Amino acid sequence: MSIHEKLLSIDRRWIFIVLGISVVAPVFVRFSVPIHITDEVRSVHEFVEDTKPGEIIFLAIDYDPQTMAELHPMTYSIMRQCFGKGIKLIISALSQNGPGMAEQAIGEIARETGAVNGEDYAYLGYKPYFGIVILAMGQDFRIPFPEDYYGTLLDSLPMMKGVRNYDDIRGVLDISGGNITDSWIAYANGRYQVPVALGVTGVMASDYYPFLQSEQIFGILGGMKGAAEYEMLCHRKGPAVEGMKIQTVAHSVIIVLILLGNVGYFIARRKRQGS
Repeated sequence: MSIHEKLLSIDRRWIFIVLGISVVAPVFVRFSVPIHITDEVRSVHEFVEDTKPGEIIFLAIDYDPQTMAELHPMTYSIMRQCFGKGIKLIISALSQNGPGMAEQAIGEIARETGAVNGEDYAYLGYKPYFGIVILAMGQDFRIPFPEDYYGTLLDSLPMMKGVRNYDDIRGVLDISGGNITDSWIAYANGRYQVPVALGVTGVMASDYYPFLQSEQIFGILGGMKGAAEYEMLCHRKGPAVEGMKIQTVAHSVIIVLILLGNVGYFIARRKRQGS
């Protein structure tokens, strides 16, 4: 059997085995991959760094469990950075399957950093019709959220005294795995002129660069790569940096397999043309 025939007749099960090994092996092998910091990620980090202790940032956790691998590391890094600097957070979760997951992340980081509910953060939770909710919060956070996620009146939370709407926060960081992002851009930034930055999945990122160029948003964290960049800027390597090892090896193997398949195809085609 000729080389091209061997290449074209590889049992796909072997391909799956090779890909499986390429995903599992980096977990047990110690190595690192270079992570270049992009301007759009650095601008988000600098925005938080330039925020003064006691000021408020709105963190929107708008994703479901299926996108946790890419987006959860962004949430963890931003929360650690904010609580570490004494920045207060108002947090919402406008994706219907995300509030419990968001509460878990908040609880873990609060225990780690010592952040206190009602003093260092207010977790508003979920309400349906996210576009209407985002618009209403521009008038008053208490319109859609008279109580926080735990049933406590917003007016009884110390950090919410004197805080009415977007005019009283520094900006919105939206970590999203769906079209809720569009409403934050259109309504929070477009209607109320509040600064907005995004953390989105890898497949979503390219759709939002035009908004970055038009300055409707001031930064983007795109997928696992963006999360890894943010971890590096925070000087704390986490699951995103580790995930980049797996992603790099797996993608390299896929590229090699594609090249081998094309080599076999072109050799076979040349032989057919010659005959």
